Amino acid sequence: MTKHYVIVGGGVSAVHAAKAIRDQDAESEISILGEESGLPYNRIKLTKGLFTDLHSEKVLIKKEKWYRDNRITVNTSTRIVSVDPDLQLVETDDGQRVEYHKLLLCMGARNRALSIEGAGLSHVHTIRDMNDADRLKDSLQDGSRVAVIGGGVQGIETAWALHEAGYEVTVVEAAPYLMGRQLDVHSSDLLRETLERSGVKVILQSGVTSISGSDHVTGIKLDNDSEIPCDHVVYSIGIVPNTALVRGSKIEVRNGIIVNEQLQTSDPNVYAAGDVAEIGGYVEGLWGGAIEQGRIAGSNMADQPAVYRRAVPVTLFNAFGLSLFSIGNTNERDCDGAVCGEENGAYTRIFVKENTITGAISWQGAAASLAYKAAIEQGIHLTGINLAGGNIEEIMAEVQSRLN
Repeated sequence: MTKHYVIVGGGVSAVHAAKAIRDQDAESEISILGEESGLPYNRIKLTKGLFTDLHSEKVLIKKEKWYRDNRITVNTSTRIVSVDPDLQLVETDDGQRVEYHKLLLCMGARNRALSIEGAGLSHVHTIRDMNDADRLKDSLQDGSRVAVIGGGVQGIETAWALHEAGYEVTVVEAAPYLMGRQLDVHSSDLLRETLERSGVKVILQSGVTSISGSDHVTGIKLDNDSEIPCDHVVYSIGIVPNTALVRGSKIEVRNGIIVNEQLQTSDPNVYAAGDVAEIGGYVEGLWGGAIEQGRIAGSNMADQPAVYRRAVPVTLFNAFGLSLFSIGNTNERDCDGAVCGEENGAYTRIFVKENTITGAISWQGAAASLAYKAAIEQGIHLTGINLAGGNIEEIMAEVQSRLN
């Protein structure tokens, strides 16, 4: 009997898993079952390219011909309502029962809901899929004022897209800094100043307590009782893995679906990857990690042993005329020290622990990130390098000479 590999979810993990399976197994059947109506696409384009044509082939991870050439079946508009690991089958919402040899769960995550008064009003948006982006764009009118709740990467990218399209934008962030998970205080301050110079209002250390309006949004109220008038709210306050499909089953779940280093769940025939997978107590929620997890899961499903090692987290940020990157661990509390300076005229800071570089923030642009990423991945030792002088250019020149 022909083996049938079934992949639930139509994201980047699904595509790379399918490729890895086909690379090892030329004969078996591979099916991707996705809820959305189109082929798997690049979700990071939803905010980075909000006002581009998101329905063009340019946003697809692979074009239709690739699936056809590799004999990978993509079932769109297909919602899975149950998984039976004992019988090795999944069931769709219209009653179809699909048997599998190996199953990969990559249902991704949903944006964390905004649980305040007025969150259900018309013109309150979050962007997680193509329909979300379309609804937001279709509802905007000339002169619309938009409050963006959340000053993380997605929130700032959304603010940039809206600002570029000519809308009045206010960013509200509860923390003291923008992009606090990626940036140090100095970089965050530079980012805030850049947004404000561009005409975007930034409000920090303020929570939103309610959204005003009778039927659609008219404003937001902050925890200091001040009010910001607006016509739309877009929020981005974190993600929640989509684990409902397997909760209550024999497949173990905490925050995400628990997997080992082979991306295998508590059931030996079921794997998980991407934003739904929890490995080592951690859900990564990163694009690059989702790609690699899909590849590793697919290899193991096809009996080609592979081990997942958490990738060095990389954030490349291009908005408001800025090009900066944050790599590795940039949490000062986890480091022994840091070195600040300029390289090629751009602010750069490297984070050091046990005499190796563990993280870096720089405004040099994406191309410069490669050397820092390689140094972190390879654990390049800094013995003999003068860190006290703070000359980033000299430090990195010596580090690059030690790279393999």
